[in-house]
Amino acid sequence: MASPRKPAANGFVRQLRKVYNPLGFSKGYNFVLFFIFAGALMGFTLARFQYLKINGGFCGGPPGNGAAPGECYCNLYYVGIIIHLGTVLPAMFLACFQFVPAIRYKFLIFHRINGYVIIVLSIVANVGALMVARRAFGGFLSTQVGVGVLVIATTFGLGNALYNIKRLQVEQHRAWMLRTFFYFGSIITLRLIMIITALIISPMRAYYSVMSCATILYILGDEATYAAYPLCTPSPTNSSPTEIHIPVVADFGGNEAEIGASLDVPFGVALWLALALHAVGVELYLRLTPREHERLRQVSYVKQLEAGLKNPGGAGLVVQRVGDAEPWVPRGEKVVEQKEKEKEKDGEGTSL
Repeated sequence: MASPRKPAANGFVRQLRKVYNPLGFSKGYNFVLFFIFAGALMGFTLARFQYLKINGGFCGGPPGNGAAPGECYCNLYYVGIIIHLGTVLPAMFLACFQFVPAIRYKFLIFHRINGYVIIVLSIVANVGALMVARRAFGGFLSTQVGVGVLVIATTFGLGNALYNIKRLQVEQHRAWMLRTFFYFGSIITLRLIMIITALIISPMRAYYSVMSCATILYILGDEATYAAYPLCTPSPTNSSPTEIHIPVVADFGGNEAEIGASLDVPFGVALWLALALHAVGVELYLRLTPREHERLRQVSYVKQLEAGLKNPGGAGLVVQRVGDAEPWVPRGEKVVEQKEKEKEKDGEGTSL
């Protein structure tokens, strides 16, 4: 159990410590951040476990729940979303427990096994995401590239986290796991930005998404499609109307096709903006917690020294190996060096 460093400032802090100290948190702000971000991830994940029922749940449900209108029309999307949801939801659920300090300290075996399970599930989920990218929310190039970047970033992060913990570089393992799941968490912020944008652009009725008549028929059915989009009506001169693509106005308050268009149009922008916000946010957090970083590097130094690894304190992927940073010195050696420097200064002073 973590113990507070100084007496509680007031009764509220004292009571709050009774909540977060048993979880292994020694600093209140860390618990607050965990509660906000891990809580959001857990809530989002639990709310979407219902979508593991694909037919009549994720696909075919009412507008605004599950897939966007028309997405499940494509067979490749249908298969990809089964793979994606069946792996990403368990992975994100399990990931929340990885950031509870008490579990890492008291149940290390669970932490390790859980970590391997999460990595495998996340990689498979990324494969499913690539399969659906071409059809998800219109499948525009901005969406496909955004999904690709998110897949690369999270896969790279998981690989770095695994490599560093294998090399006992604990502080880099922490940093890359935080980065990875902040990237994954951008999908929550994405939804908020997308819906807000859809509500803003809908009254304008000036934005359009191009859909095939086959997709519109899948969404609306024959009668509603022919009434709203006459170009999709079969005729002697138009024997294959399903191959025709027509513009559909983005209107969150319109028919199901228009609701789908209102989500398709802002999805790519929302994805990039959310990913940028989360990438900047996690780097800001890492820069604002240098003491924890340094403490864990000291832990890494001891573990690597005991394991007989070369360059203890920097056996993993650290900045000294790839950049021009100053060599890292363990805390005890820093004290010795500082004393030697002070002696040299004293000697210079007496010689004058």
